[in-house]
Amino acid sequence: MKKISLFLLLATLGIAFAAPLSSVYTPLEFGKCKAVSRFQDEAGGAVDLCPGVAGYTLQLEEGDLRQNVQVISPKGKKYSLDLWILISGSFSSTGPRAEWRMAGKVPKALIVRFNASENPEDSNKITSYLAVAKISSSGACLVARIRPSANMNLEARRVSDRAAGMSCLK
Repeated sequence: MKKISLFLLLATLGIAFAAPLSSVYTPLEFGKCKAVSRFQDEAGGAVDLCPGVAGYTLQLEEGDLRQNVQVISPKGKKYSLDLWILISGSFSSTGPRAEWRMAGKVPKALIVRFNASENPEDSNKITSYLAVAKISSSGACLVARIRPSANMNLEARRVSDRAAGMSCLK
């Protein structure tokens, strides 16, 4: 009797396995991306365009010491992740890079570090979240806010790998 591998057995039963997504990193930092505008008022502000993958671009925005990201599709449509609303309204900044979760050459999700100064007693104390957005042909939206933990990077990747079936945060 030949040994049948578990994979072949499950495949014959019709159980499909999705290949794990891979990661591609792109910059997400003022000064490392193309400056679009700089506001010269007391609140400050800026907009930069950062390279993405597969024709996508990320628009990094800052206003009143808070940052946000918009995903721009290959067709030029913008989808705001509303980080400064859905993650934290406190003073904030993104991490220096974006992690694209890819199925082959197709982006399926995006992970962005979002650092917020949420302690009014000590503005130097930062809470660092991971924001997970799903990317599809119909748009992009934030699906999860991962709180700080020892395994937050792994958790963000696990969430991103199933983001397609998740609802957008509101």
